[in-house]
Amino acid sequence: MTLSNHTTMSTQDLYADEDLISHFLGFTNRYATVNGVRLHYVEGGEGKPLVCLPGWPQTWYSYHPVAASLALSYRVIIVDIRGMGSSDKPEAGYDKKTMATDILELVKLLGFPKVHIMGHDIGGMIAMSFAFNFPHFTDKLIVLDGSHPSEGMMQMSLLPYPGTFKDKMDAKVPYAWWMGFNQVKGLPEKILEGRFHHLLDWLFQYVMLDENKMSALDRAVYAAVYNEAESIRAANAWYQAFLQDIEDSKMYQPLEMPVLGIGSYISYQYMSMGLPYVAVDLKMVGILDSGHYMFEEQPEQVLDAVVNFLS
Repeated sequence: MTLSNHTTMSTQDLYADEDLISHFLGFTNRYATVNGVRLHYVEGGEGKPLVCLPGWPQTWYSYHPVAASLALSYRVIIVDIRGMGSSDKPEAGYDKKTMATDILELVKLLGFPKVHIMGHDIGGMIAMSFAFNFPHFTDKLIVLDGSHPSEGMMQMSLLPYPGTFKDKMDAKVPYAWWMGFNQVKGLPEKILEGRFHHLLDWLFQYVMLDENKMSALDRAVYAAVYNEAESIRAANAWYQAFLQDIEDSKMYQPLEMPVLGIGSYISYQYMSMGLPYVAVDLKMVGILDSGHYMFEEQPEQVLDAVVNFLS
């Protein structure tokens, strides 16, 4: 396992980590090779370590609305998970248990005996897997609009319920067609390479209450990453591993550490129903005036919930 502070920037990088870090006052870019993959992460602040994991289709940069405030009280480590951003994109290893092991090896390399861990979307699934598999390394767990894959996913509708597939996602009968689309191997990258901004713009409009809170810079950053075929292929592999994740979940014992679930208007009711089955010490917070991307829409509410829970 190795640590380094530098990386080789591709000529295709339009929004390099070295430039984006200027939006994270007091943070530094880092790179580490752990569990056979090279991960990019940024860190800043002092105090108890708080590991932060992003989701699809974003990168470490998605934490920019909340990172500086969190770093006032915690040593914040934001990781580009396996397959994301500047991290390696291997052909395999996208089940959440393997990805959680990536994070464990990084935690051990950094010398932390125990961490708070926080994840949004796919990052929430990995954070939960970390807590399930490595409870002795987990102090407190925070999941935002994303919990570990379960058999309930098998009940998701292939077709939208009549009258519900509109400009904004219907919280009562959500239709997440991309969960199926991302199962397809080879085709999405052929369709979306160099054109990913079309998917981004549609997705932000559909799952956010105020899509204007996702800035032009945010969109450009994520489009620059996901325009590459390898990034699309790797990100879709997070979804293609769900069946293995579901099988793994059948072996897990309920979480005993404190758990905070934060749900948007889309996910709050589903998280409130599902998390009590797997978390003994659970607190739920609903940010119901926000869509899926809560860091961008309601950062102060996210910070209030997280800081109150951790302190």
